[in-house]
Amino acid sequence: MKLQNSLVLLSTALFELGIAIPVQDSPRQRLLDGKPLQANLRKSKLSSPYAPGFKDPLDKAVDAVGDELDPLPYRNGQGASVLGPWNWERSRQSPDLVRPPSTDHGNMANMRWSFADSHVRIEEGGWTRQTTVRELGSSVELASVNMRLDEGVIRELHWHKEAEWAYVLDGEVRVTAIDYDGGSFFDDLKKGDLWYFPSGVPHSLQGLGENGTEFLLVFDDGGFSEESTFILTDWLAHTPKSVVAKNFNLAPEVFAHIPDGEKYIFQGSTPGSIEDEKPSGKGVKKSKYNFTHRMLDQAPKKTSGGEVRITDSKNFPISKTIAAAHVTIDPGAIREMHWHPNADEWSFFLKGRARITIFAAEGTARTFDYMPGDVGIVPRNMGHFVENIGDEPIEMLEVFKADEFRDFSLFQWMGETPKKMVIDHLFADDPKNGEIFWNKVKSAEKDEVTLPDESQEDTESTVDEL
Repeated sequence: MKLQNSLVLLSTALFELGIAIPVQDSPRQRLLDGKPLQANLRKSKLSSPYAPGFKDPLDKAVDAVGDELDPLPYRNGQGASVLGPWNWERSRQSPDLVRPPSTDHGNMANMRWSFADSHVRIEEGGWTRQTTVRELGSSVELASVNMRLDEGVIRELHWHKEAEWAYVLDGEVRVTAIDYDGGSFFDDLKKGDLWYFPSGVPHSLQGLGENGTEFLLVFDDGGFSEESTFILTDWLAHTPKSVVAKNFNLAPEVFAHIPDGEKYIFQGSTPGSIEDEKPSGKGVKKSKYNFTHRMLDQAPKKTSGGEVRITDSKNFPISKTIAAAHVTIDPGAIREMHWHPNADEWSFFLKGRARITIFAAEGTARTFDYMPGDVGIVPRNMGHFVENIGDEPIEMLEVFKADEFRDFSLFQWMGETPKKMVIDHLFADDPKNGEIFWNKVKSAEKDEVTLPDESQEDTESTVDEL
């Protein structure tokens, strides 16, 4: 007991003097003993990638959020510290803007927006916020609205000039509509389900279940505004009551207390089952169209580094102006280098942390970082990739103003091009590595989400140690 007390007193005294006692197998003690560091400590844990002397000729990704790093504008011996005001949280979210890869060059419009920066409209039992060309100038083809409805809360009967595509983020929602032939449609949707209403189709949305619903709406015009919706109560409030009475062949007194303005989002009564709620009048008929689709119920295409589900007019025929992919990218994997020939890519990040470098020709390239709730734009035909820089899978939506999903794979293109043509382009002065490259790509097998093999990871670890 005396020995133990003596050790405690000694430790306390040393601590007060600022003298640390080596901990067995600690990084410091391993270095003192001439032992190598554990593999998980060889990267940025002890040597910050934002230190003045840090060198990285490969421009590898840095997860500033996950590693709790503060990005600074140092790169390969160049740059300087920051003396003025600095938003550290924003810097962590966009480390590749603070310290861009050495391959970035030229000017490019902003291709990233966070819904956290969008104005929120708060209503009874719900809210809404939007990202359009007004918030994100490069979002010229598509606009989006993020909406929340609590249990029983209604997004009132309305229609749009634009077509509406939607993805259920969470909860349950009931949709109602009528088609161009007067056929009625009803469906209850869950997380991962879609709906699509063509231009002019009137519809309503209502939150179901204990927590209601939240969903992402996408419209096929970047200039869309949620404020420009055609709303039932707004229309009737701005129509003479004598005309409303004539239209429904009822006395004007019947309409004495209808709303004097739009209700937009409001608390409704909890509905029963569709079977109990659907109308049964003489002229009611069932729609011959299907306005909904179970996207996450689709069997995914398995890749080496994740999964891909594609929903377009081939398997969701009503969706004539919007095509989409649901992509999962495992840690360490990338959505392969590719481009889209028929539309801009409008991306929404559901989970994970990513970086994307966009190649715009003429020597121009810019890298952006994305987190959950962020929107990304890649203009049509611009080459790009999506790299998982975090420690959890990325889950994202790729959405296009198109009837079909289309992309070109760089890997597949190389494998389907004559060997000599490829070698002459890339490896004319390095035939040995040209053979290695050709043996890799000659299968021409498309792998939309690619996970590098262990030999590649070992090579990167070796570079980290240099």
